[in-house]
Amino acid sequence: MKRFTSFVAALLLGVVIAHSAAAADAQSSEKSTSAGVKVPAHQRFVLPNGLAIVLVPKKDVPMIAFSGFVRGGSLADPADKPGVASLVAGLLDRGAGKRSAFEFADALEGVGGTFAATAGAESIGVNGQFLARDRALMIELLADALLRPKLDAQEFESYRAREIEFIKSAKDSDPSQIVGTYGRAALFGTHPYGRPQGGSERSLAAISLADVKAYHGQNFGPNNATLVFAGDLDARWMRQALTAAFGNWAKVSLPPRQLAAAPRVTGRRVWLIDSPGAVQTYFWLGNVGVDRRYSGRPALDLVNTLYGGRFTSILNTELRIKSGLSYGASSRFTRGSTPGEFAIRSFTQTDNTVKALDLALETLGQLKHGSLAPEMLESSRSYVLGQFPLQLETAAHWAATLSDLEFFGLGKDYIEDYGPALLKVDLAETAAVTADAFPRADDLVMVLIGDAAKIREGVAKYGQVTEFKLSDTDFAPATK
Repeated sequence: MKRFTSFVAALLLGVVIAHSAAAADAQSSEKSTSAGVKVPAHQRFVLPNGLAIVLVPKKDVPMIAFSGFVRGGSLADPADKPGVASLVAGLLDRGAGKRSAFEFADALEGVGGTFAATAGAESIGVNGQFLARDRALMIELLADALLRPKLDAQEFESYRAREIEFIKSAKDSDPSQIVGTYGRAALFGTHPYGRPQGGSERSLAAISLADVKAYHGQNFGPNNATLVFAGDLDARWMRQALTAAFGNWAKVSLPPRQLAAAPRVTGRRVWLIDSPGAVQTYFWLGNVGVDRRYSGRPALDLVNTLYGGRFTSILNTELRIKSGLSYGASSRFTRGSTPGEFAIRSFTQTDNTVKALDLALETLGQLKHGSLAPEMLESSRSYVLGQFPLQLETAAHWAATLSDLEFFGLGKDYIEDYGPALLKVDLAETAAVTADAFPRADDLVMVLIGDAAKIREGVAKYGQVTEFKLSDTDFAPATK
């Protein structure tokens, strides 16, 4: 308890400074936030083929942003070939419709438009924005990318090789980019959340162009997709243009997909991924957390902001500011249709590996068994209340947000009730979510990337160690 008290003391100075700076406008800020952020007026309609479309007129800037998804993601990957969805996403704009990869890129650059597609655990997402005057081209390019990607053999080979090289480069120069992939594999195992969303060196090499085309044919259909457009748009014109562009998109027959919740881990287990000669150890400590519909979301966001969600958090204060063991430490909840991971991430010099891990575990233990001071809660509340509206300012923000609500089947109250709910969170609620959502320090999967010869003996105290090489071509140890 003494150390947790020191946490409070260490934060109080920052709280006082921040409070003094914000005192003048705190009252007006709370009043405006208490009304809640309002979801802008919008229209939602569904084409006869099942495509859901949302239009959000927002006339402040002469641009139109789009965001949307095709359900599936790595959940729809063949179990033995993770990474197919990621390759499909990467190839959507590398030639589509009448345009080659160069011509598609040239069309975008010629009008200052953007297009991006990424594969996640449960969907392939698309987003971009164009000047409002180029709305017809925006719809044409988007329709071509989703309905008519060329999936060219040469582009496939080039893109796949690039993704394999990216993984190799991350291993060589910046393991922080992939430590989370190892962490999810260790935590979730064969559950879809445990699959490497971008694939592994081995799985990518095994994926064929036929696999990519099969994925697109099986999953890319209007009855499996939603598109959201926000900005300086004429709803009537957009509805007619989108109906013309997407109305003939053929439905797909979708197999039933059930995503069961993964069980939480009890006890500790350690993956030690050997990187001989490494001067730093990257670590990821995690357990199964909560899903997108978690009822304690406002209180949990406040607690995690205090614990590891900002620069002055408890975790970063201990590992960076006070001890100098790391340049940064953070914690995060990833929330999907079912509970994703809670994870602590940081890195430290090889010789300090055990010290940093001990300190990270100690902060988590103290969070679980201590209590937050009222000043800490108010500091976190001010921070989150200040950040939340900034994430919902632009048309692109609203396109992405409404796409997210559509994917998870959430209502506008998910946004509009959030600010008022933050204002009502008390210490009893923070204690409840801390007990419920955060894991015990003794119940963690621990993933370490570092020089095994130098840290093997020290980390053995944390639990049963499974060791394999960073140079291995998968993100999990080989099964016998």
